Amino acid sequence: MNVKEIKNPSVTEIDRSCCVPLLALFGGAALWLVGGSVLGLLASIKFHAPDFLANCAWLTYGRLQPTADDVLLYGFCLPAGLGVTLWLLARLSQTPLRGVIIPVFAANLWHLGVFVGLVAILIGDNTGFAWLEFPRGGSVPIFFAYLLLALWAMMIFAGRRERVLYPSQWFLVAALFWFPWIYSTANLFLVAWPVRGVVQAVIGWWFANNLLVVWTGLIGLGAVFYFLPKFAGRPLQSHYLALFAFWTFILFATWCGIPPGAPVPAWMPTLSATATVLLIVPLLAVLLVIWQTVRGSILSNWNNTPFCFFDAGVDSFLLSGLMLMAMACPRISPLIQFTWFGPAETQLRLYGFFAMTMFAAVYYLLPRAVGIEFPFPKLARVHYWLSLLGIGLLVVPLAVGGVLQGSGLQNPNVAFADTTKAMLPFLRVSTTGLLLMLLGNLLFFVNVMGLTLRWKLALLKKFIAFVKSPPEPESAYASLRRDKEVRA
Repeated sequence: MNVKEIKNPSVTEIDRSCCVPLLALFGGAALWLVGGSVLGLLASIKFHAPDFLANCAWLTYGRLQPTADDVLLYGFCLPAGLGVTLWLLARLSQTPLRGVIIPVFAANLWHLGVFVGLVAILIGDNTGFAWLEFPRGGSVPIFFAYLLLALWAMMIFAGRRERVLYPSQWFLVAALFWFPWIYSTANLFLVAWPVRGVVQAVIGWWFANNLLVVWTGLIGLGAVFYFLPKFAGRPLQSHYLALFAFWTFILFATWCGIPPGAPVPAWMPTLSATATVLLIVPLLAVLLVIWQTVRGSILSNWNNTPFCFFDAGVDSFLLSGLMLMAMACPRISPLIQFTWFGPAETQLRLYGFFAMTMFAAVYYLLPRAVGIEFPFPKLARVHYWLSLLGIGLLVVPLAVGGVLQGSGLQNPNVAFADTTKAMLPFLRVSTTGLLLMLLGNLLFFVNVMGLTLRWKLALLKKFIAFVKSPPEPESAYASLRRDKEVRA
């Protein structure tokens, strides 16, 4: 008896298996991104126009800003990162996604949790811990949705056909385990059974750092190490250097986050500052790997919009790392501590690095997964320039203004009110940057929703064609012959 070899699934089959979960994840992420941008813009306006919407308790700055931050992080960054992770692991493992209904259910459960958390913060039900403001009604659905998506991603990884791991798989698999660990720990010790005293602050710093720096870095670098070699037309240079970057990044970035001068035992901020400065090691390793991979191909890819997004994301990753090291330096930290320099670094990391990297990945992979091109491909280029200009107008004024603000706060001859007033021009420029980023996010939303609508219309046309011309039933002779061929 002839035994036919089982054929490996084609790239198209693997991409199509991820179609519906990706549309659910990316569609909701694009919607939350627009909503978070609107909330962030309103919060920024309140700094130089405090009477704006002052009579609405839901829209006070103390509720708007944490809502905007959490919607950006949990509404866009995490579902977008999970969607990219599912697709990348399926591609790298050469294994299609099975049981699509579970990831789709998890994606909708995730968006439900974000909605509940958003409403809870706006009505005043806030945990009070930075980047962990969602109460149980929002955090529990998010946590279980993540577990389902991570489980399905690990099933793909476990069924991989190639046993040798590509560098991107190291980063992505580590990230899948990282979030449930830090999120459950922070919720248990800060919300469910809160610890007392200064330990709360330490856990809060540890959680924020591991989420904003480590998790986003693992997902973002995993995507960068996969896509940039494709655009450059050459393999990723030096897998050993990429492995070195992976382990040193995890080793050093995990210990960061405790500011110098914090009211904790002296060894904690010292260890945190030392680890933050040592981040220069993985940063240089990442820079060398990427430069050796893409050199000579930058100009040829200048018109490639996803490549430009990745390029901006890598530059933002390196620059935000340098800013983080400056904030941890004992000689520089007193100047920029408690100023706008910290929020500038956070926005550069979240939007400049992670969001730009996710934009690039979505623009590349979503048409391949759906099998339909974006309805407005030229808007992607406009989105790139709006986002790039918006990030510059947001981050640069806040960083420069933060340094000047710190100088004023340290000068006893300058009144606090004068220092605050001097920041107004910088805040107005940053508001303009947020407006440009909102416009770019709207274009991204239009493209994703337009692609989703095209896909649904194509399904509807196929269904109508099937109803009008159903396939003829197979004859008994043809059925018997097909069964014999299958047995053979």
